[in-house]
Amino acid sequence: MIKYVLPVLFFISNFTFGQNYQIKVDLKSAANKEVFLANYYISNIYLKDTIQLDNNGTGVFKSDSLLPQGLYKIYLDDKNHFDFILGADQEFTLSNKSFSAQTAVVNGAVETEEFLKYVVFLKGLQTKSAEIREKLKTATEGEKKNLNDEMAKLNPLLHSYWENIGNKYPNTFLAKFLMSNNTPALNISTVSQEVRNNDSLLLLARFNYQKEHYWDNFDYTDERFLYTPLLKPKLETWFTKVLHQDYDRIKPEVFEFIENVRPQKRIFQFVTSWFLNSSINSNIMGMDALFVDLAKKYYLSGDAFWATPKSIEKIKENLLFAESNLIGKTAPDLTLESVDGEYFNLHQIDAKYTALLIYEPDCSHCKIFVPEFHKEVYQKFKDKGLKVFAIYSMDNKKLWVEFLTKHNMYDWINVWDEHHVSRFKILYDARKTPGIYILDENKKIVAKKMTVEQAKKLMESELN
Repeated sequence: MIKYVLPVLFFISNFTFGQNYQIKVDLKSAANKEVFLANYYISNIYLKDTIQLDNNGTGVFKSDSLLPQGLYKIYLDDKNHFDFILGADQEFTLSNKSFSAQTAVVNGAVETEEFLKYVVFLKGLQTKSAEIREKLKTATEGEKKNLNDEMAKLNPLLHSYWENIGNKYPNTFLAKFLMSNNTPALNISTVSQEVRNNDSLLLLARFNYQKEHYWDNFDYTDERFLYTPLLKPKLETWFTKVLHQDYDRIKPEVFEFIENVRPQKRIFQFVTSWFLNSSINSNIMGMDALFVDLAKKYYLSGDAFWATPKSIEKIKENLLFAESNLIGKTAPDLTLESVDGEYFNLHQIDAKYTALLIYEPDCSHCKIFVPEFHKEVYQKFKDKGLKVFAIYSMDNKKLWVEFLTKHNMYDWINVWDEHHVSRFKILYDARKTPGIYILDENKKIVAKKMTVEQAKKLMESELN
């Protein structure tokens, strides 16, 4: 399947002026070498500053304006680099005998210093966890219980560490950064015994709790999270796994999210662009309707201040091909000529279900999909209420007839538009083939972009 990806443009600049940052570094292992200061921005890393260290491995990163708070990196090469939090204090010294965050020492910036202590603590937990897992491989049944109990204590230790930092350094980005990793989980002791004893009810309770509390510890309105790698995967998990994967349920959640961040221009730009791209490229049937909504609400209205004329034209093009064939809409009517020269009207087909199929014989996917659909779907359900309105999308009648004859598909309503006057390629987005739409008896679109197996299962559920 071809994906139509729209450009995601980012407006990046320093947003705090009148002060300066100055980071003195002492990296003896990189004496006389060029080192880099880089910052995370969403899922990428960008170069911010470069200095040449002296014979002692010392140098200063500095500028006359503050840097955005976030996660930064001191980088020498692919094997020598480490991360650190840059908070409100941006004049400090940082020394490191290696390029491991565990050996870094900071003076003058509490958030940065505490973050590096956290890295050491986290590494200790990870080492302990690995040791326990290794012991479990050869442990006796009696030993396993003690080891599992020991393992179960590690996660609360981590959560306690996050909470202690939050209490000790409230309102700092360090506290927000650490607590953002804490996604609340349902305490099953708070639900009824009936729910606890029913796996399905308990799973639903956990799902609903996660949906309700997913963002509790993550302030997605804080622009500083753009300067970390945390926001994008958090957003992606929410959109694709936490929310009910249904257009009607997702739409209000997404629009509420966007409106919540609208005052923060950089986040507004990122999330709106991300949702637009994710909806048009989603594998969830019907999610293209969200693309249409977002395009009209934010891009065609002019609210997307970052959109270039070129990107707006691309959005308009995708909108043109999407808005006529959304799930739940009445299928655009067509009157097309058959292979025998007769004319057939789509809406006049009397059938419980009609499959509108668009294909071209030379398409490699069509060569497999179309005959398989004929055999596995049409032949099995033609006597139960299924008819096929099969549109040959090109203009070589000889090639078309040869394909129909080869696969013995004259039991379909085979039609074409030799001179392309019906606009079916726009109405049903024939930029990629094969294209398939399932229409109910009222010619409402109930499914599209399906595999043969998916179409077969749909017909089994509806016509058996």
